[in-house]
Amino acid sequence: MTKEKAPQLLEEEFNKRSYKPEVIEFCGNTDCYQPVERKLGITRRALQVCLKYRNPVALITKNALVLRDIDVLKEMAGLNLVSVMLSITTLNKELANKMEPRTSIPERRLKVIEEMAKNNIPAGVNIAPVIPALNDKEIPEILKNAADCGASFAGYEILRLPYSVKDLFIEWLKREMPDRAERVINSIKSIRGGKLNETEFGKRFTGEGELSETIKNLFNLSCRKYKLNTTRIKITNEPFRRNYAGQLELF
Repeated sequence: MTKEKAPQLLEEEFNKRSYKPEVIEFCGNTDCYQPVERKLGITRRALQVCLKYRNPVALITKNALVLRDIDVLKEMAGLNLVSVMLSITTLNKELANKMEPRTSIPERRLKVIEEMAKNNIPAGVNIAPVIPALNDKEIPEILKNAADCGASFAGYEILRLPYSVKDLFIEWLKREMPDRAERVINSIKSIRGGKLNETEFGKRFTGEGELSETIKNLFNLSCRKYKLNTTRIKITNEPFRRNYAGQLELF
C-alpha cells in the first residue's frame, strides 16, 4: 500500500491556518525508504515540501537509500530543520539478514551515518529492537562504531510484540534459531512481567525488572564512554512559513 498523494496532502495541511508547525517523524510507523521508494520518490517529494515550508523533520530508517536525498537534508540541516537516525539492530551480517531482509546491511547503515556527519546533518543511531538474549550484548559495539562514524546521539527500544506480531515473532524465532528460542522467549517475559508484551505507557519501550535495568545501564554507560547524547540536537519550527498566495487569489 502506498500513499502517492502524501506530498500534496502534506502541503495542503501546511497551508491551513489551523496548522501549528511541529516536528514530523518520518518512518515512525513504517520505513519510508523501502525499496519501492527508489521508484516512487514519495518520501523525497514529502521532504521537499517540508523544506519549502520550513517544517522540521526527524527521520529514522534502516535503509541507505536515504543518501539519495542528502541534498535536501543538507539544506534542511542548514536551517536546523532535520535530524537523521539510522536504526541498527546488529552488526552481525548473518543475523541482520535473518531479522531484517530487504534492508541495508549494517556496514551500509554506518556509512550513511558517516556521510550525514560529513555534510553537517545531525546523525544518530537507534538500537531497535533490543532483543534480550539475542542482540543486547552488542549495544556497546554498535554505539562505538556509530560514534566512530560521526553519530552524536543515540537511543534504544526494547522489543515489543503487540497483537499478531507476537505469533509471527515466535514462529520466526523457532524456525531460524531453534537452539536459542526458549532462552530468548523467557528473557522477554522477564522484562514484561511474565508476558510477551506490555502496553503501559512508559514501559512499552524499556520494560522493567533486573534485565531491563541491566540493558539500560549498559546503554547509558556506553553512551558516556563514546560521548553520545552529550549535546542536545537543535531542531526548530521557528523558520516555518505558510503560503497564502492561492487563498488570496480568491479575494
